[in-house]
Amino acid sequence: MTPLFRILPVLLSLLLLSSAIGGDWPTYRANAARDGYTPDALPNDLVLHWTWKSPHPPQSAWPRSQRMTFDRAFHTVIAGGRVFFGSSADHQVYCLEASSGKVLWTFFTGGPVRFAPTVWQEKIYAVSDDGYLYCLQASSGKLIWKHRGGPDDRKILGNERMVSSWPVRGAPVILDNILYFAAGIWPTDGIYLYALDPVDGKVLWKNDKTGSIYMPQPHPGADANSGTSAQGYLMAAGDQLFVPTGRAVPAVFDRRNGKLNFFHLQENTKNGSAEIMALGDFFYNGALPFEMKDGKSRLPAKKKVPGALTRLADGSLVNIYRDTLSAYQWGKSERTDRKGMLNKEDELKPLWSIPKVRESRVLITAGDTVVGGGGTKAISGVDSKIQKRLWRHYVDGVVYGLAAADGKLWVSTDQGTVYCFGEKGTAEATVVSAEPEPYPSDPAIVKAAEEIIRKSGVTRGYCLDLGSDDGALAYEISKRSDLYICGIESDSEKVDLSRKKLAAAGVYGNRVVIHQGDLDKTLYPKYFADLLVSSRALKEGAGFLNAKESFRLQRPYGGLAVLGKAGQLKVNKRGALKGAGEWTHQYSNPANTGASKDEVIKGPLSMLWFRDVDLEMPSRHGRGPAPLFYEGRLIVEGIDELRAVSAYNGQVLWSYSLPKILSAFDAEHLMGTSGTGSNFCISDSSVYLRKADHCLRIDVATGKKVDEFIAPKASEVAEERDKGSSVAEIWAHIACEDGVLFGSVANTEFVVGFRYGKSDMQSQFTQSKRLFAMDAKSGELKWQFESRNLIKHNTIAIGDSRVYFIDRPASEKDEMDKRRGAKSTLAHATGILYCLDAQSGKVIWKSNDSIWGTVLALSVEHDALVMAYQPGDFRLPTELGDQIEVYQASTGKKMWSAKGLKYKTRPMIIGSKLYVQGGAWDLVSGIEQPFDFKRSYGCGQLTGSPNMMLFRSGTLGYYDLTGSYELSSYGGIRPGCWINAIPAGGLVLMPDATARCSCSYLNRSWIALQGVEE
Repeated sequence: MTPLFRILPVLLSLLLLSSAIGGDWPTYRANAARDGYTPDALPNDLVLHWTWKSPHPPQSAWPRSQRMTFDRAFHTVIAGGRVFFGSSADHQVYCLEASSGKVLWTFFTGGPVRFAPTVWQEKIYAVSDDGYLYCLQASSGKLIWKHRGGPDDRKILGNERMVSSWPVRGAPVILDNILYFAAGIWPTDGIYLYALDPVDGKVLWKNDKTGSIYMPQPHPGADANSGTSAQGYLMAAGDQLFVPTGRAVPAVFDRRNGKLNFFHLQENTKNGSAEIMALGDFFYNGALPFEMKDGKSRLPAKKKVPGALTRLADGSLVNIYRDTLSAYQWGKSERTDRKGMLNKEDELKPLWSIPKVRESRVLITAGDTVVGGGGTKAISGVDSKIQKRLWRHYVDGVVYGLAAADGKLWVSTDQGTVYCFGEKGTAEATVVSAEPEPYPSDPAIVKAAEEIIRKSGVTRGYCLDLGSDDGALAYEISKRSDLYICGIESDSEKVDLSRKKLAAAGVYGNRVVIHQGDLDKTLYPKYFADLLVSSRALKEGAGFLNAKESFRLQRPYGGLAVLGKAGQLKVNKRGALKGAGEWTHQYSNPANTGASKDEVIKGPLSMLWFRDVDLEMPSRHGRGPAPLFYEGRLIVEGIDELRAVSAYNGQVLWSYSLPKILSAFDAEHLMGTSGTGSNFCISDSSVYLRKADHCLRIDVATGKKVDEFIAPKASEVAEERDKGSSVAEIWAHIACEDGVLFGSVANTEFVVGFRYGKSDMQSQFTQSKRLFAMDAKSGELKWQFESRNLIKHNTIAIGDSRVYFIDRPASEKDEMDKRRGAKSTLAHATGILYCLDAQSGKVIWKSNDSIWGTVLALSVEHDALVMAYQPGDFRLPTELGDQIEVYQASTGKKMWSAKGLKYKTRPMIIGSKLYVQGGAWDLVSGIEQPFDFKRSYGCGQLTGSPNMMLFRSGTLGYYDLTGSYELSSYGGIRPGCWINAIPAGGLVLMPDATARCSCSYLNRSWIALQGVEE
């Protein structure tokens, strides 16, 4: 028998939390506890009554995430004989007749609707990515009031849609006649949590302070100025409000005043999801039960309850995992500890299990029937009293949504289909679907659209229609291209009309959106438009447009504005962004400065765009190549392909297939590019990528292969030296400058040891036996240099028509002993520092005066060559980090030397200063500079630009170099383990580099951050 002390809290919880009265299912998962339970029973047998089909499937924000699946289907709520849901595809709230599926009304919002509405006293509360919560009349869809979550209406591109800078993804919950919701998903930009009076929207309290909290991050020992987020359905129980934070555990607030009670992020390093459920003394999240009172988990990991959850009428917990449906109740277990003491512990004790029930992604309970649906494209009903399956039905997609009311079951799938099942009857099942209606054709608009496409040639990316009128031009452009079109119109009546017409034509939301706003101050993000047009200007000319605003919105590096009267359209192309820097090699340039010359980007940082990209990346511990930026394009290499993305709006431009190109980097704690160097670079509108013994030349604009070059054969001397080697030659180092392509041939006999955890290092070549130079266009060999010993790739620096490197014997301390893993105690011999002419390969100067360095970096501007180490958490044994020397690059004369140092990163040169984590110096004089830099946690390298320095410090950290010398964070996301955040193109660009990381940072995303507006 279940102890009374366990039953009473459960019964009390059920009385307080259940808002499902009569036959309604008024909110996501039935009630404020989100437990998926209703006492309203289902028939023992069900038949299909009707099917409603959307023209377009749901547009999930995070399609690759298994922790944030809240918008994979159109989740339904039911009240008063009506079915309500929101659409992420066409940005509308829908009301259907429950008995037939007939559409009764729809309501347009300004962005994707990713969550089910909540029904309360004949009112509908829906939230949108446009940043608003809407209160609608349930019977008609008429707007009663709306409340903005963020501080203003500024927009960004989020998940490939134009959304608020503070999208409302903290879906509303109502308890005790108080409505709660939250806006904002990026902590640093602000998180806004509200309690409102649901009658009139009056603010009862607001908490806007939790986006910036200096707090422990998921990695142990990592602290950062970050905070909470809001992604998922809010849950309320007792005096507590639970806010899902996306990939992490919930943040818990006091419902009475909005005070943050607790947010145990670091304690739950790998736990968390957007789904929360309350039951009795516990809430459940990420497969773990946590105590309601303090958020602590009392169960070890082996006691998790994974899979979908619901409850039964008696308060039992039900889950389904690996085809087994199980029920549990809390009880006490007695265990004897190591000291022989008898302890009583809380434990989930199994009540019953039913095997061979198909795996489900979602569970609910209606009366005594547990209903599950999921990956098998089926739904099943199980009688919990007798533990027997009652029925099974098949549907057209993966089931993510279930709701039950009035003896009926509603099923929502990832295909955008809603099914209604009920008791047997005589009527046949009906299908309700919207057939696209033709948009009224205007010959003048058709002709103008054709002229725009013909003159611009732009058919992909983002189009902006400034003064979109009735939406006809946007529609005609959508028919003739793959552009995503954002229209802005000041006339509210025209906005309403165009939305209805475009929705009827089947393109609203998924291809075209229309916003109401001021054409002189659109609040759209800067730089986003690949193509800028104006429907209104076709009649009036472009004179009414604000030239400054139009230019602000136009994409740098080729964005086109096609404006004017029909038949007289003029094309304007925007050039490079003034002051923007490039990042064309692993450490920014062939000189290895580790810093760009970008003078645009400066803090504070805020979001410009974010999105999920389906590029499979190697493990973050494999230290893959850094992303590159060139002429508006962000070029990123994944395990099987090279991908180009627009730096200014996140659009995927092209992909080049390279099967398993980085598979060797997809492992734990390798040297990776920290030793091998990158395998690709960019110069003169070409990507050069080494692969085995050859190099591909790929056009940076199209992603098409232009040429292929083979590494040159060795000289006769080298052939004699290398005789007996059975390993094929490998093109290793790669760089390109001033029309010359530089390469090296790897020494494949020397393999360095792994760092932490044994990994396969057999293809991680860090040193070469010869250098060579080719004509970058023809591939014609210019020269080769045969080394006496070996050339460590990190010592190759190129600039000002010179090539610098160190020819030095390898150290047995660094080498992997293939038998025992033991390391030699022999000292690392010094080498020779060379300076060659880049065009001819002739020696300009050389020095053998105690050449100890393992890294070279060059400042062409200050004629300075830095010799240093590359120390750090994953350093080789010879990377000491105790001295730095600087030479005059043109002559080889030693300028200054510093010894007895303690630094942890490779050198970075910004202007006239040299930085490492551990100090800064004037590059020419060697005079130490003020540099009070410390970071909480991070194994990656420093990158920089004249205004700021970037690094990993738990989350993304940045350090002001303009005078304030402050350390700041952009929270909610973690960088990679070497270099994946670069300052270039006037932005901070950071593709996701967290592959194989399960730590619960709030978001995993590709992002572009902008600086303060001038």
